[in-house]
Order: sequence, then C-alpha cells, then structure tokens
Amino acid sequence: MKIITSLIFIVLTLVTHDISATEDVVKFDNAKQEETYRELLLELRCPKCQNQNIADSNAVVAKDMRQKTLELVKQGQDKEQVIDYMVNRYGQFAHYKPPVNIATSMLWLLPVAFIVLALVLLWRRSRKNGLTQNVVKTSESLDADLEKLLDSDKQNGDEK
Repeated sequence: MKIITSLIFIVLTLVTHDISATEDVVKFDNAKQEETYRELLLELRCPKCQNQNIADSNAVVAKDMRQKTLELVKQGQDKEQVIDYMVNRYGQFAHYKPPVNIATSMLWLLPVAFIVLALVLLWRRSRKNGLTQNVVKTSESLDADLEKLLDSDKQNGDEK
C-alpha cells in the first residue's frame, strides 16, 4: 500500500510539474503594463519564424524577445520605446507595422507605377494600331481612286 501511495504521489508531482512548466506566469505592477505587454507580444514578429508573432512562436529568439519585452515593460518603458529597441536590435522585420518612409513607400508605389506604365504602353499600342488601320484604309481608298483614274484613262485612250 505504501508503494502504491508513493507511486501516485510521484505521478501527481510529475503531472503538476509539467502543467506548470508549460505556462508562463507573469506578474505585473499594474494593468497598463500587462496591456502594453500583451499588445507588444502580438505586434512584434519573430525574426526566425515565417510571419509569426513572438506570442505564438516557440523559437529561442522569440523567447528571448518575450523576456526582453517583459523586462523593458517592467522598467516602465512605453510601447514605442520597446518597439524602437526591438527594431534597432532585430531590424524592421521584427515589427508588423513598419513606419512610412522611403523604403516602405516604394513597396506601395512601385506596383502602382508598373500598372500605370503598362496602361500607357497599351494605350500607345492601341493608338498606333488605330493609326495603322487608318493608313491601310487611306491606302486602299487611294488604290481604288487610282484604279478609277486608270480605267477612265484607258477608256479615253480607246475612244481616241
């Protein structure tokens, strides 16, 4: 009976230990800190993972980022200061909402410029085709007029 009780105690200890090890319990000084921390976990991206925030990632770098974010928030830094720190350390990729600057605006403007360029080229090509068709029509009408003149000249020549 003592052995069974000991085994149950060991199993329960291992089970409760595993459950508590999978959850990070974080204590905050106030609700604002906790809210800032939760927002940052969703807004910062893991540099190693493909499009995963640091809250969802199990990569070592994401764990380090979560720990550093927690430290910075507990030190009293605001959201922008933490984001600036992470961007300086890991680059613009670490932030889901990059600032608007020349590099990020090019990502939006270049596709629009290519579309406008394609439309202009299509317009010019269709205009050129329209002019070519007009030239062909003009050439055909001139050929018909020439034929009429030649026919009339032949008839006048035959009558003489």
